[in-house]
Amino acid sequence: MSTIVSLAYLVSGICFIMALRGLASPETARNGNLFGIFGMALAIVTTLFMVEMSSFGWIALAIAVGGGVGAVVARKIQMTALPQLVAAFHSLVGMAAVLVASAAFLNPEAYGIGHVGNLHLSSLVEMGIGVAIGAITFTGSLVAFAKLQGLVSGKPLVFKFQHQLNLAQGILIGIALIVLLLTQSSFAYWLIVAVSLVLGFLLILPIGGADMPVVISMLNSYSGWAAAATGFTLQNPLLIISGALVGASGAILSYIMCKGMNRSIFNVILGGFGSDPNAAAKAAAGGGDKPVKVGSADDASYILKNASSVIIVPGYGMAVAQAQHALREMADKLKAEGVQVRYAIHPVAGRMPGHMNVLLAEANVPYDDVLELDEINRDFGQTDVAFVIGANDVTNPAAHSDPTSPIYGMPILDVEKAKTVLFVKRSMAAGYAGVENELFFRTNTMMLFGDAKQMCENIVKALES
Repeated sequence: MSTIVSLAYLVSGICFIMALRGLASPETARNGNLFGIFGMALAIVTTLFMVEMSSFGWIALAIAVGGGVGAVVARKIQMTALPQLVAAFHSLVGMAAVLVASAAFLNPEAYGIGHVGNLHLSSLVEMGIGVAIGAITFTGSLVAFAKLQGLVSGKPLVFKFQHQLNLAQGILIGIALIVLLLTQSSFAYWLIVAVSLVLGFLLILPIGGADMPVVISMLNSYSGWAAAATGFTLQNPLLIISGALVGASGAILSYIMCKGMNRSIFNVILGGFGSDPNAAAKAAAGGGDKPVKVGSADDASYILKNASSVIIVPGYGMAVAQAQHALREMADKLKAEGVQVRYAIHPVAGRMPGHMNVLLAEANVPYDDVLELDEINRDFGQTDVAFVIGANDVTNPAAHSDPTSPIYGMPILDVEKAKTVLFVKRSMAAGYAGVENELFFRTNTMMLFGDAKQMCENIVKALES
């Protein structure tokens, strides 16, 4: 029986690896999902039959309820709400790690890790670390969800001695863990849980909306490590493998995102990064009376129709307006006129990694037309029109030209090098980073003010007429 279980877990682990590999590309993402579904189904079935149970009734009920809720949410969720959905999922993983570790601590005999007051030392280490990471993931993900959903302000919440307080809590968790190992005290265990829950709130609260993509990828990594620690407690090798895969891939993605935003990975882990609270005021003061060229849908359609090449740069504004379908229709009209149309995706466009790719895929935009920053950035200099729809900070030339800017050094899409820049935006307001976009005032930029979806639809009508 143990040989069959080991073989089944091995197959599940390989499926998870193939799932990650498939999800690395839009063309193979569907197969990646199928590998992940099969691997998880096999893992669940194998786990249920490897242990002795008096009744599967409660487990079957839990699977039915959880699966039903998941199916309903998956069918009804809007693509624009995916970031907060992912954050909510992360919170559930964190809470699961806390509950499993707590169950093992209260009833160690059921898990074969010792007796109450006499647990194996290695199990205590695993439980202590797992419950701390899980608790931080749970409350941190709740804050991320609330910010993304608009339940609380997306602005950074910064207060005096914030970093010192976080450091003190980290030290307290470490001391409580040592006491737990030496005395196996219930008070020390629950102190770890309580302080970790508070620390999760305080780590994410000071982070602004512009940095949410990194937050989500980092919380994803935390949830993986929490699951891996739980796997050690349960002595389940597959949970260790899957948790390590999620933790490592999330950490790698976070590092890539940090490079894309010119952030320090250590500041992410410590919760010490976020928008400059004075940046918005600086941006408002910096605009002055600079001239801005404003155009209409008719002006834009004329410029686009007479171009030979167009690069579309989508951002979160497109997601909010749900303009991806109208945008694809506009691109199809231009292609029918013989115009080359491509899409440029910045690594941190939107509110989560891959957010723009998912929205464009939903609108059936051909995968070959969607290119990443390093693939297309050099082409802007030979492009007739750069059509920016809702992207702000990721196109701001201040990242190259202003050493005092909070985004200085961040890799951006060099849209200012195009012959003409059409910038769709509701107003002249700064982006999430609170930094005024120099691109608005360039002589080759035309601002198209209004709702992104309505603007694209008006451009399509003008192209047809």
